[in-house]
Amino acid sequence: MDRLFFVLGTALAGLSVAIGAFGAHGLRDRVDPALLANFETGARYHMYHALALIAVAWAVQRWPASNVPVIAGWLFVAGIVLFAGSLYIMALTGQRWLGAVTPFGGVAFIAAWALLAYTAWRGA
Repeated sequence: MDRLFFVLGTALAGLSVAIGAFGAHGLRDRVDPALLANFETGARYHMYHALALIAVAWAVQRWPASNVPVIAGWLFVAGIVLFAGSLYIMALTGQRWLGAVTPFGGVAFIAAWALLAYTAWRGA
């Protein structure tokens, strides 16, 4: 499982660079500035949490008896999809109602960080 989260983290980090470059270069003149700012926020949080998946890979290896870091990892993945994904789609389509989905991703991120901290605190 540690290898899976390491691969997901590195692949999603690379994807966030590509998406961020697309936003910076391909959308600048095509998207409303407020929506472009949302897109950039999505790319930033996408990268932060892709790197968090690498920390999850380490935690899974460090505390193999615990399932908690695995749950944290999947919550980070869900957060990237819901938080960043909703911001990307909103910027590309102009469908502002997708902003209602974004907080669910934020909650997933918060829960994942809490579980990762719990894993380290308990040591298992």
